[in-house]
Amino acid sequence: MRAVIAEDSVLLRVGLIKVLEMGGFQVAAEAGDAEGLLAAVAEHRPELALIDVRMPPGFTDEGVRAAMEIRRRWPGTPVVLLSQYVEERYAADLLSANTSGVGYLLKQRVADVADFVAAVRRVADGGTALDPQVVAQLLLRRDSDPFARLTRREREVLGLMAEGRSNAGIAQALVVSESAVAKHINNIFAKLDLPVVDADHRRVLAVLRFLGASRA
Repeated sequence: MRAVIAEDSVLLRVGLIKVLEMGGFQVAAEAGDAEGLLAAVAEHRPELALIDVRMPPGFTDEGVRAAMEIRRRWPGTPVVLLSQYVEERYAADLLSANTSGVGYLLKQRVADVADFVAAVRRVADGGTALDPQVVAQLLLRRDSDPFARLTRREREVLGLMAEGRSNAGIAQALVVSESAVAKHINNIFAKLDLPVVDADHRRVLAVLRFLGASRA
């Protein structure tokens, strides 16, 4: 599975290459800015793009804009944004443009190699991966309807869904059965007034509603 990395810090870039290679990825190219990233994606058409949020020249949101441009030019390319701090609006911006194959993780997650690789692979496989700190921050300020309808456990389940975990992963994290998780998820769908459509799509809608990124 080919990957492209865009990170202006040489030391972190080298570390990311090692971590991805340990996880079974082949790093096809690396870049230090958004322009180099776009050129690398055009040349290699990777199955994953790992992108720093802030890059030269402005060190603001160059990585986010590059990620959205990648999704526009090469739809379906999985992208993971890396950030030094929690800036949840970037996750919402990316998810509002597309609802699969996207991730937003804090750079400190790289130190936990197994979890980081698992999150990146979820994105490469078409799923989502949101940093637990982003999810926790969002939960703290989601105190208005319809989220006020959710029980504490349902909010925990929704938070884990937002991290990109499967029903089995949620069950393991909460030490409950998968059937209990399925029941909580159905309650979430009902309380958020989500339409009865494909189950996977409803999960995405629930996360988008959670992020406040839905344009509906």
